[in-house]
Amino acid sequence: MNSVRSLLVAVGLLVLSVSSGIAAEPSDKDISYYKDVRRIFQQHCQGCHQPAKPQGGYIMTSYTDLLKKGDHEQPGIVPGHPEQSMIVEQILPKDGKKPAMPKGKDPLSAADIDIIKKWIAAGAKNDTPKTQERVVDAEHPPVYTLSPDLSCVAYSPDGQLLAVSGYHEVLLHKGDGSGLVGRLIGESERIESIAFSPDGKQLAVAGGSPGRFGEIQIWDVAKRKLKLSVSVTFDTVYGVSWSHDGSKLAFGCADSTVRAIDSTSGKQVLYQGAHDDWVLGTVFSKDSTFLVSISRDRSMKLTEVATQRFIDNITSITPGALKGGLLAVARNPVKRDTKVKNTAAGTDQSEKWYDELLIGGDDGVPRLYKMHRTTKRVIGDDANKVREYEKMPGLVYALAFSSDGSQFAAGSSLDGKGELRVYQTADGKVVSKLAGIGPIYSVSFRPDGQVVASAGFEGVVRLSDAKTGKIVKEFVPVPLTKTARAR
Repeated sequence: MNSVRSLLVAVGLLVLSVSSGIAAEPSDKDISYYKDVRRIFQQHCQGCHQPAKPQGGYIMTSYTDLLKKGDHEQPGIVPGHPEQSMIVEQILPKDGKKPAMPKGKDPLSAADIDIIKKWIAAGAKNDTPKTQERVVDAEHPPVYTLSPDLSCVAYSPDGQLLAVSGYHEVLLHKGDGSGLVGRLIGESERIESIAFSPDGKQLAVAGGSPGRFGEIQIWDVAKRKLKLSVSVTFDTVYGVSWSHDGSKLAFGCADSTVRAIDSTSGKQVLYQGAHDDWVLGTVFSKDSTFLVSISRDRSMKLTEVATQRFIDNITSITPGALKGGLLAVARNPVKRDTKVKNTAAGTDQSEKWYDELLIGGDDGVPRLYKMHRTTKRVIGDDANKVREYEKMPGLVYALAFSSDGSQFAAGSSLDGKGELRVYQTADGKVVSKLAGIGPIYSVSFRPDGQVVASAGFEGVVRLSDAKTGKIVKEFVPVPLTKTARAR
């Protein structure tokens, strides 16, 4: 009995340590570059020291590059000699001052510094598996033998460019689909979300490597240069969105948080942990005073940006009101108005403006909501809901408004098949349908409202007429080898 009790206690302590995010430190002889040291570099260093942004002329994304000098005469790592290694010098405090690296961030923990020093002292051995040694960067771009599933597609504000996700990259195509004009290759293996800045000069990318790190990238579109890379959490991140002035970027995380960063410095400016499951989408209010987030926990939540304070559940919290998790959210780019009647004077006293929010998810029903509650809360109500739209087959993965807000596009997936629809926002009329295709994961209205771009599991981008649903153009967005093919 005592042995059983001891075993249960040991298991309990293990579960507690995992749930608390506490990992057992490796012993000196068990320190691994691939499992231990690389993790630290990915989380704290590679955002500024990667092929797309080699700050100080030093790259830390491959073992070979770690041994080089960069702009310093001193090599980054000298196997067997941590005291001669520039990396160690940079991460240690000097003369009572904060360490030089990570630049602009908190210093590494004592445990992480100890791991790095001991690994170097033991010879800085490279135990990267042969299957993981392939380098992907601008000089060694991804090679496609099969078109990958496409998680996101987005038009630039002027409609001249169409950005499409790939493996380790975002591919920039001409807006009419007539040609590839740029490849933005970064560290994230999986691209989950992309969004052009309001002025179209920058492109935000949310992604990462599942189970290893999340990353937010900001690219200079014209120069095709990486401006900022911010590592966050230990899993991919989702649903990136810009504030109206381009000063902030919001995104959701698999740790059930929603966050926002300064788009220039990368500094975190908002953190909210009110959700109970992965946060898959975000959108700012029109004036960026508030941030909306949707989650697999079946809720859409409202956060005040200035105070980082959770304000309200926009959707009903009544069990069963929503039949499943939320996967997509979009804000109507045009505000609606409600006239408030002054009954004493018999005139319209004022206009109350509100943002409209569109959501979709597991139950296949697109729904339109007001952002702010205008009535007294009653238990079990769903007072912010404006209307529901005709149910789509399967799960709604993608939503996008036209630039005038009069229509929206929705993409769904069911049993390996997909459907694209265009609805009228005001009355819910289905304007067009495109069926008999593969699962749709992303949609984007061209700014003129005439064409909808869609992409998904088949690895093909389709441009379809918004009025008729007829395919105008379809193409594989990635360069395939001669023997390769789309799905």
